[in-house]
Amino acid sequence: MSTVPYAQRVAKPNGWWGMVVFVATEATLFGTLIGSYYDLRFRTPRWPPAGVPDPKVAVPLILLAVLVSTSIPVQLASVFARAGRTAATRLALLTALVLQSGYLALQIHLYVDDLHRFSPQATAYGSIYFTMVGAHHAHVLVGIVLEAWLLLRLFGGNTVYRAVGVQATAFFWHAVNVLAVAVTIVQLSPSL
Repeated sequence: MSTVPYAQRVAKPNGWWGMVVFVATEATLFGTLIGSYYDLRFRTPRWPPAGVPDPKVAVPLILLAVLVSTSIPVQLASVFARAGRTAATRLALLTALVLQSGYLALQIHLYVDDLHRFSPQATAYGSIYFTMVGAHHAHVLVGIVLEAWLLLRLFGGNTVYRAVGVQATAFFWHAVNVLAVAVTIVQLSPSL
């Protein structure tokens, strides 16, 4: 397969623009969830309600730092893919995938633990909390699946199409991390 250097393009590829539009819609979704959280919070006398423990601070902040740090290998993968450095691209994606998968596994464990302590059906807090955090976890999973798919495709070699895929996925991943910061701040706000 022939590869044309990415730098020769005049405009951003359609795949990149498609990801920009997708990220914009996802940002709108999370803006709505965060707005709903604070609307409910300011209309409720006690937040979180009685019987629901205040969120822990240390573990979510450590996990957030791990997740945000994965933007580095993802961005490197994007740079390496555009430069035609297939082995380096695969290594950077693999590094990110290991950290991201560990993050998601621990977050799912914490999510299930929270489900044992309070219910999404019992209070407005539980409903918005589990919806917002669950949506965030779903986005992390989508990012992991995209990166894993690209990693597998890169074993067949690097192409301009795959380099664009890595760049679009990196853009998505950076957006996931920005949303992760926002979700974590909201999630921890009753304890701060």
